[in-house]
Amino acid sequence: MSEQNTRAGILFMVVTTFIFAAQDGLSRHLASEYNVYMVVMIRYWFFAAFVISVASRKAGGMRAAAATSVPWVQAFRALLLVAEICVMVFGFTLLGLVESHAVFACYPLLIAALSGPVLGERVGWRRWVAIGVGFFGILIILEPGAGVFQPEAVVPLIAALMFALYGLLTRYVGLRDSAATSFFWTGTVGMVAMTAIGAWFWEPMSGPDWAWMILLCITGALGHYTLIKCYEMAEASAVQPFAYLQLVFASILGILVFNETIRMNVALGTVLIVAAGLFTLWRERRSKA
Repeated sequence: MSEQNTRAGILFMVVTTFIFAAQDGLSRHLASEYNVYMVVMIRYWFFAAFVISVASRKAGGMRAAAATSVPWVQAFRALLLVAEICVMVFGFTLLGLVESHAVFACYPLLIAALSGPVLGERVGWRRWVAIGVGFFGILIILEPGAGVFQPEAVVPLIAALMFALYGLLTRYVGLRDSAATSFFWTGTVGMVAMTAIGAWFWEPMSGPDWAWMILLCITGALGHYTLIKCYEMAEASAVQPFAYLQLVFASILGILVFNETIRMNVALGTVLIVAAGLFTLWRERRSKA
């Protein structure tokens, strides 16, 4: 992997995090006005169309993309992702972008903690210390003993746990299926599941909000495209630390557009979580080297 490709991969990851942060802002607005299930359903219609379009252009077409040796696992991880998106978008409506992303930033630590029991990977004591530091950061954000604990703050934590399990299952199926196959199952199964649920919660949408919805769908497809290009150019271990920029971009969006604020405990807890996450990624890269 050349240094030039790595730099290009990092640039694509930065662009991806910005696009996904914008997508979160659009989701926050639309889910505040309409039912979360309907918003995610329409988003998945466009996502599935994008996935099918990509699959049909590759050798073997959709038949090759759908071929898998672990269909139940692929279906479960697709359902897990769509459920996580619904939970996280619901979290945006309860807590806003800043605090939701501050808690959600712990998902790499959850992946590290669960990689042992789920995948049988070895987690050394240094990474366990980092995981402990990260969860201490979560406690600082949640303030469970301050008398002002919000039960709503657990929502993005549940989303982080679901996304961590999704990430581990993606690793698992990645040993057996191609990335194109996993991508195909993620989009198509998610679309079917959300249509079965979201159709019952349909609400009329205003003209301006349809424009925002179309933009949400475009950012969803564009973000996945730039993420694919990112991983084509650089190793995951080289670009993954830059994924934390989504927290930065989403927080800026929350402050400037939605008039959110960053409380001191949220800032301190987020610093601990991100520092622990970056250390965990560095240790993982060292151990592979």
